[in-house]
Amino acid sequence: MPSPYVRRRRLAAELRKLREERDMTADELARFVYQSRTKITRLENGQVRPDLAEIMDMLDRLAVTGRQYDKIVRLARDSAERGWWDSFGDTMGPRQKLYADLESGADTIRSYNQTAFPAVLQTPDFINALVDLDQRQGPLDYRPERMTDARTHRQRRLLHPEGPTYDAVLDECMIHRLAVPPAVKAAQLRHLIEVVTDEDRITVWILPADQPIPGGFLPKASFFLYTFPEAADPPLAVVDTVTTDLVLTKRNDLSRYISLYDRLREAALSPNDSLAFLQRLADRLSEQAGSGA
Repeated sequence: MPSPYVRRRRLAAELRKLREERDMTADELARFVYQSRTKITRLENGQVRPDLAEIMDMLDRLAVTGRQYDKIVRLARDSAERGWWDSFGDTMGPRQKLYADLESGADTIRSYNQTAFPAVLQTPDFINALVDLDQRQGPLDYRPERMTDARTHRQRRLLHPEGPTYDAVLDECMIHRLAVPPAVKAAQLRHLIEVVTDEDRITVWILPADQPIPGGFLPKASFFLYTFPEAADPPLAVVDTVTTDLVLTKRNDLSRYISLYDRLREAALSPNDSLAFLQRLADRLSEQAGSGA
């Protein structure tokens, strides 16, 4: 299914264009279509799931017809779709809902992972270890068991025959610095190797800790790049910060992150060498766990 989030952003742009073509302010449009100004603003910012009947009524009042009418109605219908993640409510966490939404319609996903292994490739034991770390930082905004179930759903989407291609650059520092028990981390590494070996659509590059990254500054955060099958659905970047995820769609912003990703991948080990690196590290961690160190 198309990503409802992406379609809401397209719908928002169409509604804003519609208002500007009629030389109306948000207040004037709200009065004309018998809606609140807050509702119009939230629709134009893509912050609310649209009500299809209300959108159709708005188009009728604005005398929108023909292909433009059909286009906006289709966008509104797609924007209002509910995915499997909506059945979780807030229990899976708002940030994970955004990623699940984007993944549902993605054609390609590229990621730079500075703080954790890709969520869609994590084992249940590794997820539990991350939850334990998260709980030490304060109250959780999700239910751990539901969040784990949600990540399982995301993995099914990724591994589905019609799922997206997934390329991930993993920073070696992240692998060493995550305070996860050695045995759990070793199992996570072996799971990652197995999935990447079995799935041609998934590729992992390891960025060595001692490898210079020429061409510019170092990345300041983990980030994700998405493209979608329909050309009209714009590509976007999501930047992972401590408290929120920043969604970027402006061409200049995207170009900078695409260029940064290309630099990171060029500096990383080849896919085959990356898997060999992960295998050696998993073996060392297993030995460490066995020795009780």
